[in-house]
Amino acid sequence: MSDLDLDLQTAEGELDEPDPSGRVVLGVLDGSTDDEEWIEHVENDDVLVLNVEGDLNELAAGFAREVRDMGGELMHFRDFLVISPPGRDIDTDRLS
Repeated sequence: MSDLDLDLQTAEGELDEPDPSGRVVLGVLDGSTDDEEWIEHVENDDVLVLNVEGDLNELAAGFAREVRDMGGELMHFRDFLVISPPGRDIDTDRLS
């Protein structure tokens, strides 16, 4: 068996650490918040969980396309709209 000279401490320092940016923001989608505010949250890498109070299509019309064009995802789940920023997938595997 050959001797290997591994410097694990240096190797650990070279690993990419996950970026802790972004928050999970809970809110209400009822038309009282400006569409630009929701878009800014997505641009800031926040995940939105919005309780939908009203017609989802009408309430999300002002920001949904822009979020998708940025690479974000939108998922309607029960009474909530979940919005993730680019690079964060919404995992629905456990729903089936």
